[in-house]
Amino acid sequence: MASIDSLHYPSQAEPLIQNGLKSRVLLPTDAAYAARIDSYWCNSAKLRPSCIVQPQSAEEVSKAVVALAKANQLFAIRSGGHTNWAGSNNITDGVTLDLGLLNSTEYDDTNQIVHLGPGGKWKDVYDELEKHGRRVAGGRESDVGVGGFLLGGGNTFYASFYGLACNSVIAYDVVLADGRIITAEAEGDHADLFCALKGGGNNFGIVTRFTMRTIPGGPVWGGLAIHPLDVIPAGVKGVVDFTTNNASDLYTNMQFVVGYLPRFGGNICLTIANNMAAIEKPPSLQKFLALPEIMNNYKTTTLQEVITYSSLPPNYYNIWFTLTIKNDASIILKAAELHDQMAKELQAGIPDQDFASHVSFQPLPYLFVQKSHVANSSGNVLGLEQNTGDAIVIQASVSVRTAELEAWARPKVRALVDEVRAFANNIEGGVMPWMYLNYSHSSQEVLQSYGPENVRRIREAAWKYDPEGVFQRLCPGGFKISALKI
Repeated sequence: MASIDSLHYPSQAEPLIQNGLKSRVLLPTDAAYAARIDSYWCNSAKLRPSCIVQPQSAEEVSKAVVALAKANQLFAIRSGGHTNWAGSNNITDGVTLDLGLLNSTEYDDTNQIVHLGPGGKWKDVYDELEKHGRRVAGGRESDVGVGGFLLGGGNTFYASFYGLACNSVIAYDVVLADGRIITAEAEGDHADLFCALKGGGNNFGIVTRFTMRTIPGGPVWGGLAIHPLDVIPAGVKGVVDFTTNNASDLYTNMQFVVGYLPRFGGNICLTIANNMAAIEKPPSLQKFLALPEIMNNYKTTTLQEVITYSSLPPNYYNIWFTLTIKNDASIILKAAELHDQMAKELQAGIPDQDFASHVSFQPLPYLFVQKSHVANSSGNVLGLEQNTGDAIVIQASVSVRTAELEAWARPKVRALVDEVRAFANNIEGGVMPWMYLNYSHSSQEVLQSYGPENVRRIREAAWKYDPEGVFQRLCPGGFKISALKI
């Protein structure tokens, strides 16, 4: 006779139930299941797993991993739920291991460090740390999750001081495939894993706690300005100059964006800028502040408000591709020109105009590379040191309402990035090797971009800490080291 559980629970949930996690399992018929699926930022990620398991501790994560591995059950790992491509953090006909309840922010005043759960979001992290007058070198957008952001490197407002955000992590608590819970630090038995987690994604285990250094908090100055399209050449010159001179003003950040953004009136370009020391209208931004404006909302405010300015609306199908280029005005102008062409195609093909597109140009000065090594002498696996000079990270994005439109628009975004790459390849050093994981499409060769030595380090750590290949075979989401040709 069938058991009561087998009559109500799918077979994928049975190993979890047998391992004592029945109360943590959400089924497709549960309201909480529907709420968790709906809470994914991007519609592309709203797949239908057979069940969701929501552990409340590292020990319960361990129970779930052991159960799934023993049953050879396919699973996905969700932290904040912001990664946009299908299958990155969710799964069809499998189990989604949802870390959303591991979302604590615990400040240690004695050591001025903070322990962060992977399921937290940066807006909540900053809210809690503000009570103590502290903050971390974390995310630049309010709804991005802690886990995926840090495991992908994490571009931060403080990169001029510390490099990417992962360099401010001083310890990782990790659940391995065999159920062990270990702490990886810069020194000790797991120093190789500590290094590999700084950019290596989910190839090794599940991080259940990040320990980070904190820094003094306080007000910031910042906001965004919308410009008419004819300022693009001057804006591009401003990007190049700002990137070249970044070392003269470490507290100021900016990005320049060309886009079709209905919430801002359609075809526009804009500057997003801030100063983390609350210096109003800093000298390094004068070229941008002098540009003609349709509006701006620059002011002295909180970090929590500043991180809302780059937020994109939820419930679209989002397509992202990325490329890192030399800090060269001609390449940036070419990308802006190609975006204009793509936006016209999108406008012609989407009659109700309910879409958004943009190309963002974000400075990646060589100083970021140098600061990464100063802040993190144990290293990382990002391979930023391959960059030979100042660079610009390009994020090309389109947001549409349906899966059919996503399939139609995706080749257009890919073509834009490919054409920029082809143009830049005609300029000496025009294309930089490194690719930012958190902006990459699933088809892009991210881990390869880290360079052969870092690929070797990731591979060795993956097989050392997961010799059975559980996170390679059973967890298809993310950029997998096993997919790379040796």
